Amino acid sequence: MKVTFVSEGTYPFAMGGVSVWMDQLIRGMPDYRWDVITLTVDGRERSVWERPPNLEKVVSVPLWAGRRRRRPSRAPGRGFSDVYGRFLEMVLTPATMGDGSKEFLSVLESLYRFADWGGDLMSAITANESLSQLMDAWYWSRSDALNLSDAVIASDLLGHMLRPLAEPPPQADLVHVSMNGLSMLVAMSAKWRYGTPAVLSEHGVYLRERYLQYVNEPVPHSVRVLLLSFFRRLAGAAYVAADRIAPHSSYNRRWQVRNGADPSRIRIMYNGVDPKEFPVATGEPDVPTLVFMGRVDPLKDLHTLIRAFQIVRHRIPNARLRIFGGVPAGNESYHESCVELIEELGLQGAATFEGRVGSPVDAYHAGQVVALTSISEGFPYTVVEAMACGRPCVVTNVGGVAEAVGEAGFVVPPRDYRAAADAMVRLLLDAPLRRHLGALSHARVLERFTLRQSLDDYRSVYRELLGARA
Repeated sequence: MKVTFVSEGTYPFAMGGVSVWMDQLIRGMPDYRWDVITLTVDGRERSVWERPPNLEKVVSVPLWAGRRRRRPSRAPGRGFSDVYGRFLEMVLTPATMGDGSKEFLSVLESLYRFADWGGDLMSAITANESLSQLMDAWYWSRSDALNLSDAVIASDLLGHMLRPLAEPPPQADLVHVSMNGLSMLVAMSAKWRYGTPAVLSEHGVYLRERYLQYVNEPVPHSVRVLLLSFFRRLAGAAYVAADRIAPHSSYNRRWQVRNGADPSRIRIMYNGVDPKEFPVATGEPDVPTLVFMGRVDPLKDLHTLIRAFQIVRHRIPNARLRIFGGVPAGNESYHESCVELIEELGLQGAATFEGRVGSPVDAYHAGQVVALTSISEGFPYTVVEAMACGRPCVVTNVGGVAEAVGEAGFVVPPRDYRAAADAMVRLLLDAPLRRHLGALSHARVLERFTLRQSLDDYRSVYRELLGARA
C-alpha cells in the first residue's frame, strides 16, 4: 500500500505531538510505502527528524514564498469570475454546514479545475477584476464598504492559502491528512483527479484554533472576518470530502458533528505510546518539583502555569517549576513574555526554562507532578507519556485531555490558575496520593493507550477504505 501523509507545518520539519504521531505511524507500518506532503512557510525549512526507510518522498509546498503580488498579463476570464463570485458569495454569507458544505466543496473543485487546466490561480485571485468582485460582494452582503487596501490584503492571503489547489495531486492508494483546513485541499485534489480515498485526523480542533489565533492577528478587522468565514466553510467542506474522519477524542467528535460531519464516517482513534519507551519512574527529586513538557506556545498557556506556580511557591517555599521544550520559530516573543512574567512575580531561579531535552522520559522523571494548562489540545502525547511513567498530572479540561486522564489525575478549568495551584499543592504535599494516582495512570495507559492498539486501529481503517474502493 502507498499512503500519502499531509500536514501543515509539522513533520518532518518540526517537533511536537503531530510529528510524533506521524513518525509513529510510518515506522509502525514498515510494510507500507509512504510519501509526506507538508505545507510550509517558504520552502527553506530543514528536516529535524531522521527519515524512516519506508518514507520514499517528502514534498514541501511553500504557501508563503513570493509574497509580492504578481500582475497578470490579462484578466482571468468570465469562467473564473463566475466561480470566484460563487466562492465569495458563500464565504461572505453565514455558513450552512452539511448540504451547504457540499456546495462549497463543488466551488473548490471548480477552482482546482481552473488551475489544472493551466490557469494561474494566485494571479486570478489578485487581479483587478477579482478585487472589484470582492469589494462588490462585501458591500452586497454587509451593506458597508470594503476599502481597496483591505481587499488587496485579503486577496493576497486567500491566494496563498489556496495554493495547494494548484499543486500536482499526489498519486497514492490513500491520502491521510493530519489536520483539517488547508491540508485537506491536497486530499481533495487527489480525490478529484484519481478518486483517492481520504482519511482526516484531527488532533486539536482546527477551526477553533483559527478563531483563537485571529483574536490577536495583526490584520484589519474586515480581513479577519473574511478569513475566519473561509476557514469555517473549508472545515465543513473537508468533513464532506473525507471518507473516514478519525478524531483523537470524543470532544473533537462533538465539534465535527456540530460542523456537519456525518457521524457514520467518524471513528475515534486515540493516540498511543509504547510503554517500553516510557518506563515507570523509580524515585522522585529531592525538592517538590512541577514539570511541563512541550513546545513554548500561546496555546499551552504558560502564563497560567506560571501564575499557578506563584501560589504553589507561596505555600511550598522550596517548590520548583521546570519547563522543558523548545521555542518554535515565530514564538520568540511569547517566550520573552513568559520570562518577563517570571521576573515580575519574583520566581527567578525557581521557575526555569530547560530547553529541549534529549529524551522526554528525563523530563517526566525530573518532577513529582506533570502539569499542562493549555487552552486548546487534541489528545496530547505529553499527558499519556507522563502517565506511562507513573506520574500524576494536573491538566486543563480542553480537547481530549480529560478523556486521557480520567480518574488518575486532576482536571481543572482552563485559565483558572488558582484551581490549578490547589491541585498542584495537594499532589506535591501528599505522597501516598501521588503514588496511588501514578499507579492508576500507568495502568490506564496499558489498558487504553498503547501504540500497538493505535496502529491496529489505523490498519483496520486503511484496509476498510481500500477494500471499499476495490
